[in-house]
Amino acid sequence: MTARPFRLLLVSATLLGVSLAAGTRVAAQVRVMHAVTADAAERAIAAAAAEARKQGWLVSIAVVDNGGELVAFLRMDDAPPSSIDISRGKARTAARLRRATRLLDSTLTAGRLPILGIDGIVPVEGGVPIIVNGEVVGAVGVSGATSAQDAQVARAGVATVK
Repeated sequence: MTARPFRLLLVSATLLGVSLAAGTRVAAQVRVMHAVTADAAERAIAAAAAEARKQGWLVSIAVVDNGGELVAFLRMDDAPPSSIDISRGKARTAARLRRATRLLDSTLTAGRLPILGIDGIVPVEGGVPIIVNGEVVGAVGVSGATSAQDAQVARAGVATVK
């Protein structure tokens, strides 16, 4: 074997070994996260809308993934225009903080007002996380009725995602 092909073979083997070792380290640093699917988000919207219709409430309903990004949305006929952004904000807050937005009330009543300065946080009841096997995979946010009614509608949507 001449020197040149041997050197090429040696360099190739070294690079292969380095890339395999690096791949192992990268895999060890990555975790799998689950997010709500579009189909599940549509089912949540349908169930939430059915609850709102049953109660006679006109609302907007947002479903977001585990990072708070929009997956599905519905604004019912005659729901207030302001409910669009508020429902998305409630859903985003519930997903990113991994808790129902209702729980932020206690944070505020305890005097921890700096939470209001966090961009995108909507500390108003009506955002409910979607939890599957102990993991937050998304959230449903509702706006257009009272906060407690919004939460009732959101819970109806969340209940359909398993």
